[in-house]
Amino acid sequence: MSGPSKGQVLTRSIEDYLKAIYELEQDGSPAQTSAIAGALDVAPPSVSGMVKRLSEAGLLQHVPYRGVQLTEEGRKAALRMVRRHRVVETYLTTKLGYDWDSVHEEAERLEHAVSDELIERMAMALGSPRYDPHGAPIPSRDGAIEQQSFVALADVPVGDVAELRMVSDKDAERLRFIGSLGLKPGVSFEVLARQPFRGPTTIGLTAAPSKEQVIGHELAESLLCVVVEREVG
Repeated sequence: MSGPSKGQVLTRSIEDYLKAIYELEQDGSPAQTSAIAGALDVAPPSVSGMVKRLSEAGLLQHVPYRGVQLTEEGRKAALRMVRRHRVVETYLTTKLGYDWDSVHEEAERLEHAVSDELIERMAMALGSPRYDPHGAPIPSRDGAIEQQSFVALADVPVGDVAELRMVSDKDAERLRFIGSLGLKPGVSFEVLARQPFRGPTTIGLTAAPSKEQVIGHELAESLLCVVVEREVG
């Protein structure tokens, strides 16, 4: 994946902004100043100043009354950082024995320090993985990224068998809890029951039929799955 345009130096702060805006755009909407501020834990006036700077650099464009979105150049730079982050996470878990709940903060630091050459050597050593430890797709070297369509566990019908595909890497405590339930990307389960009014969902792991887990609604909304077998009837 190519770096920034000739003569354009991206600081760590700019890289963080571009990656955050890319992630906020994943719901199909422009990124709003308040959402950017929340994602980066900075004051809204600081965001306004950086947005103006990035717009002048051709990395962002304003969407009237809605927010901002990345230009093609901005998206390339953002995906470069996403690739770095996810390759580093994968290398730390696969080669260095890190737990999946501890790699996000390490990757946040290392993604700015490592060279593109080192990232490519890491990727080659890993066999060019397609996904990181949390199931997120790793952009290719030329900036292509797999488009995925998932359903939240909270919306998988009772009786269906689903496979967990992706979870957020940003909450270490939540990841530890999810792991303690025996859930990681690639694990399949049957939805056995769901209580009404946003109540918990009961699942049974297909690899251990006698092992049932009760998942609260908020957590179930954050577990992204694909249905692999629908209930007949």
